[in-house]
Amino acid sequence: MTAQKGNDYGPNPYVVDIEKATLDNEAFRDTLWTGKNLQLTVMTIPPGGEIGAEVHDGHDQFLRLEGGELRAQIGPSENDLEVDQVIGADWVAFVPAGKWHNFVNESDAPAKLYSIYAPPEHEPGTHHETKADADGA
Repeated sequence: MTAQKGNDYGPNPYVVDIEKATLDNEAFRDTLWTGKNLQLTVMTIPPGGEIGAEVHDGHDQFLRLEGGELRAQIGPSENDLEVDQVIGADWVAFVPAGKWHNFVNESDAPAKLYSIYAPPEHEPGTHHETKADADGA
């Protein structure tokens, strides 16, 4: 099954070429699969963009960068970082529940990544074409 914009295939069984789905995605965030205990989203962070500083108190998060670069920032607060480094394609970041985090694209190319939340963070079928959409603007 090929991923299509705005389609959430969970909680049904689903297989996907995750690299292709991630690299083909142009939206800021598109939810591909939502189950009872985890969720898969693909994201594109434009040059100069960011995910935005946030904390998920009840969610662990796994992020894998398939293309581009991001500055990974993770810690107890925005001013107390345990991780502050640039990561590139094939790198992953694990964000434990309760940790402040942000991922910033300081490069000239879009960053393409997928994120797994456990348990789910977004409503099934969530699609944000831009960061402004995600922020509710």
